[in-house]
Amino acid sequence: MEISFDLLANAVVAGLLLGGFYAAVTVGVTISFGMLDIVNIAHPAFIMAGSFVAYAINSTLHLDPVLIGLLMMPVFFLLGIAVYQIYYYAFERRGEESIQGLAFFFGLLFVGEVALILIFGVDYRFVEAPYIGPGLHLGVIELPLRMLIPFAVALAMVGLLQAFLGRSFIGRAILAVSQDSLALQLMAADPRRVKRIAFGISIATAALAGALLIIIQPVEPSIGRDYIGRIFAICVLGGMTSFPGMLAGAMLIGIAESVTSTFYGPSWAPAVAFGFLLLTLAIRPAGILGR
Repeated sequence: MEISFDLLANAVVAGLLLGGFYAAVTVGVTISFGMLDIVNIAHPAFIMAGSFVAYAINSTLHLDPVLIGLLMMPVFFLLGIAVYQIYYYAFERRGEESIQGLAFFFGLLFVGEVALILIFGVDYRFVEAPYIGPGLHLGVIELPLRMLIPFAVALAMVGLLQAFLGRSFIGRAILAVSQDSLALQLMAADPRRVKRIAFGISIATAALAGALLIIIQPVEPSIGRDYIGRIFAICVLGGMTSFPGMLAGAMLIGIAESVTSTFYGPSWAPAVAFGFLLLTLAIRPAGILGR
């Protein structure tokens, strides 16, 4: 019984740490999908791009992966603006942002994956940092630093974005743009400019999320596809537009996967996690903190 308790305690803590990372990879989708109604299926491709940029710079200049992710966020922000401009002129302006737009992002996902394969190959890549390997021990609880540091960075990123959305004019405009564009125009704000900035922010978060991913585990280009269903599920579970709800959903999914993997094997983890999602939405269709 004592061994089972130790295993359970470590599984729950590991799930919380994993949930923090899930929040980092989902926050961009919460902005694009939840707030802008743009189904960016290609978001995992940008995350993988962030991972491989972190690998390339870390292996040549030996910079810290988290620092690399932060430095690359402005570059990915500009990339996001460029992608939104293409999306707007090709689909949104003509009112074809549903099926055609979804096909565009699917194509972008696979083009990004193939580009990474051509550049880096299919081998697993990893980064080096002083905190990859060591861990902290709090009684029976083990806290690997390679999970703890991404957890802390993810919480900081979500907290800063929440403050930005709630306290700045641009942030409040982002929250309003998908609800009432006409009212936003009456407030002297250009909905297209607001969406452009918001989409750029969503892609910028992928740079940091990718750096956190390669800290946690070695990566290869096709790994990003493993996160497509998970990040959209967490976004829906949290309530679409709510960062606190998204964070709570990420923690719950992380704990469900970790506990299931510990006691029943990793193959059951996705089924239990998505089963939990369906049960939650059956009880509360708007999500945990959805309106």
